[in-house]
Amino acid sequence: MVRPYAMKSRKRKKREENYDREELEKFIEEDTTATTTVVMDTQDEKKAEEVIDQLPGIPVVPYNHNTKTGVIFVLERASLEVAKVGKSYQILNSEDHSNFLRKNNRNPADYRPDIVHQALLTILDSPLNKAGRLQAVYVKTEKGVLFEIKPHVRIPRTYKRFSGIMLQLLQKLSISAVGKREKLLRVIKNPVTQYFPINSRKIGFSYSSEKSATMKDYLTAVSDDVNLVFVVGAMAHGKIDKEYTDDFISISDYPLSAAWCIFRICEALHLKWKIH
Repeated sequence: MVRPYAMKSRKRKKREENYDREELEKFIEEDTTATTTVVMDTQDEKKAEEVIDQLPGIPVVPYNHNTKTGVIFVLERASLEVAKVGKSYQILNSEDHSNFLRKNNRNPADYRPDIVHQALLTILDSPLNKAGRLQAVYVKTEKGVLFEIKPHVRIPRTYKRFSGIMLQLLQKLSISAVGKREKLLRVIKNPVTQYFPINSRKIGFSYSSEKSATMKDYLTAVSDDVNLVFVVGAMAHGKIDKEYTDDFISISDYPLSAAWCIFRICEALHLKWKIH
């Protein structure tokens, strides 16, 4: 008996429909998996960016902000220059990149980011800061980039870690506190004078200044209702920009490092405000 042609056709169509449905289900499953993978990858990238932005190595230390008049430090001409050395970007320094600097006709002695590191440690670790009298710290690089550091930031003790944080800051323009949206370090617009309080006295320091005074005697003559802005050079050689300073003094008969200059300033303020 010959099977009717119509029956064959219906079975063939049924098989084709089953095949098409199986292929469609498989395609949907693969597409869903791919979409899920993309979403997960995107979420992972966002989490990674958040971790980088927050930098868990920069904790927030307890800080008691004082409502009285306070102090602002400006570190001028800091050597914090980013360059691609080999396959990675790094903060240039005279110890690790001397050959690279000489090949590019630069003087390695001018690349001293350790100076600003030591200066920041002296400022932020001082009893002056712990007493809440430090209002802000501003750093201006040799290239003119200005950034702010909040008083309650705990700067890393090792230069290697500090260098990594400065690299992150100059590339991402800000670093936030862990678990918070507060920006502990951030690049800001020039000029730095727009961030000073109205009733502030701006004092610059240089060994070559014609005006000489001890910090104790100088601060004794300054009124207690004036905010003090100290401008200190964070470079190995040269002078700071004294155009926006009200006074320009020398506090030693010998050249001082930035850290030592800041130490003398802080000690005089401790005596003036009776901070022990």
